[in-house]
Parts: sequence; structure tokens; C-alpha cells
Amino acid sequence: MPEPLSDRAPTTLPTDLSTDLSTDLSINLATADDLGLQLVRLLRLAHHAKQHLGGHDAVERSSYALLAALDHLGPLRANALAEAVHADPSTVSRQISALVGHGWLERRTDPGDGRACVIAATAAGERAFAASRAHRSRVLAELLAHWPEPDRHRLVDLLTRLNTELEAYSATGLPLGRPAEDPRPTAHRTEHLQGEPA
Repeated sequence: MPEPLSDRAPTTLPTDLSTDLSTDLSINLATADDLGLQLVRLLRLAHHAKQHLGGHDAVERSSYALLAALDHLGPLRANALAEAVHADPSTVSRQISALVGHGWLERRTDPGDGRACVIAATAAGERAFAASRAHRSRVLAELLAHWPEPDRHRLVDLLTRLNTELEAYSATGLPLGRPAEDPRPTAHRTEHLQGEPA
């Protein structure tokens, strides 16, 4: 039986892995690998909890993302909504159609351009999102109730920082703080270069 990821010793990476990245890339690869393992573990456990402990949370993850974006940003065109949730427009279009059929989203005339439409949450969609958000917040509050308050705030701060880094990296292929003209390769750039013909 495989040992849980949390019980494994910190990863020792093969020395030739560093050849895939710039030697002066300011990140500890072993620490990054351990973080990657914990992120995989987090996603797996979150999926398990959703499947088996979901309780009253009736909103699927993809639907929650769309409803959350509309709750935060207001009505959006379909392409802007896809960009907001970092998803493929065709995938989001199918999800929108399903949620319109479910009565949680609706198409409205764009007030700035009568020829276009925007996507907005209906009253039922807003209620469903609010109930799902409250349920998830209660579950997380129970999980972290025994943590010291500074640790809880620190967790939020670090996850926010990581998400901000991921958003920037996804958009530009560069970590935050790295100028666009910096010639040093990154993992993102290396993957693309390896797939290009010589």
C-alpha cells in the first residue's frame, strides 16, 4: 500500500533535472517539488470531500467558478467570463448553456452594445452560489478552528500570493518581478522550446 504523501521524506531531485532550468533561477527545486506533491494531494482530497462529504453543496466546481466570477465582477460577455475563470471559451460556452437551462444564468442585452449580450446570474443562481459559498466557508472554518488565528491569516495570504503568481505566469510565461526582456529561460519557456523544431 503506497504511503501517504504527507508521510514521505522531502524529495531529492536528480541532479540532471536542473539542466532544464536556468542555473540562477531563484527557486529551490526540491522545495518546489514538495509543494507540487502537496498541491496534488490538496486537489485529490478536495475532490474526495466534494464527492463524499458534499452534503448540501449542490453547485459543481465549474459552475461555482462561473457564479463566483459573476458575483465578483457583475455581468460579463462570454469571452470575458472565460478569461476571468482561465478556461477555454468553448468549454465555458457549454457550461453557460447548461446553467441557463438550469435557471441559474441568463443572457441579457449588453447595455454598451445592443447587438451583443452579457451573461448574468439569475436570482436563483445568486441564491445557489450564496448557499454553496456559506457551506464551504463553514466546512473550512471547522477544519481550521484549532489553528491559531495568525496561522489562518498566513494561509490566506500565502494562497493569495501563490494564485497571483500563477495568474501572472499563465498570462505571460514569466514570474512576477521578471522583466519581459529577461533572456533567462523559465520552466514554461523551456517546455515550449523543447517542442519547437531545431
